[in-house]
Amino acid sequence: MPKPKSRPGTFNPLVVALAYDGLCAFEFSCAAEVFGLARPELGPGWYRFETCAMKARSVAGQYGLSLKVDAGLERLAAAGTIMIPGWQGIGVPVPAPVIDALRTAHCRGARLLSICSGSYVLAATGLLDGKRATTHWRYAEELQRRYPRVIVDPDVLYVDEGQILTSAGSAAGLDMCLHLVRRDYGPAIANHVARRLVIPPHRDGGQAQFLERPVDQRERGSLSALLDQMTRRLGEPLRIAQLARLAAMSERTFMRRFRATTGMTPADWITRMRVDRARQLLESTGLSIDHIATRTGLGTATTLRHHFRRKVGVSPGEYRRQFSQTVRLDSAIGNDRNIG
Repeated sequence: MPKPKSRPGTFNPLVVALAYDGLCAFEFSCAAEVFGLARPELGPGWYRFETCAMKARSVAGQYGLSLKVDAGLERLAAAGTIMIPGWQGIGVPVPAPVIDALRTAHCRGARLLSICSGSYVLAATGLLDGKRATTHWRYAEELQRRYPRVIVDPDVLYVDEGQILTSAGSAAGLDMCLHLVRRDYGPAIANHVARRLVIPPHRDGGQAQFLERPVDQRERGSLSALLDQMTRRLGEPLRIAQLARLAAMSERTFMRRFRATTGMTPADWITRMRVDRARQLLESTGLSIDHIATRTGLGTATTLRHHFRRKVGVSPGEYRRQFSQTVRLDSAIGNDRNIG
């Protein structure tokens, strides 16, 4: 069983979630499940999780939920990570004491995370000005209109700007929380937590987490078997004429049906899947970049690097240094090397 490494003395494991009347129950539960659930199998050194509110009292959440918080806003002064799990509503002003407490915490080095509409709270502080951020797609346009200095990206699951992280709606908060676990403790620990949650350790797009348009099983229709076959044969040449014959369609009909089903061309879909396979091999094996390029059908290391950086946002080497289980497993189980 992997254990969290011994963190440097400057690491602060205290995660404090900001609660409020109208608390978004699912978003709060995402944070509590990842950071607040006791994990004795991981040994000492895990996160500590607390809650705070404008006043140290109970708050009324969604669905009749009542939550007794641990402290008032003063507790943010001790947090290493502050979680904002949504907000009362995108039209509800953020109280000045909350803004001041978040700015002060950020100034002393605390990390600020938001899920869904919680990005509006961070935007109100001014700390997102000039930075990329995301939120639920329903709120993205309004967030950009209200806060034009924020670079709103509605097409991603989450954005990591270092000290500030924002995520899209609801379940994307889990992706962001697991990403932070991966940053803090490495991929072996993040994968363990994901297995406990019965979710993928990270979704399509690797570190950049680009959410293009996942193929719903219900939408696959007559292409279902072909898509599965293409996934199994990524290391082979996959040509349009050949794929159209396998689908029993003309090339023109195949191209139209494929785009309607997946939201992209066959070439783009194949490249995305090959990059995703390369990401998996970088994480779990010590294969060379050349070998991975061959196994994934990308051909050469140069081609792999080009597509990988375009899709994921970093080079294969950088990705391996950050996320490889083979490189970092020793660190994850107690080595003194800094993982964060």
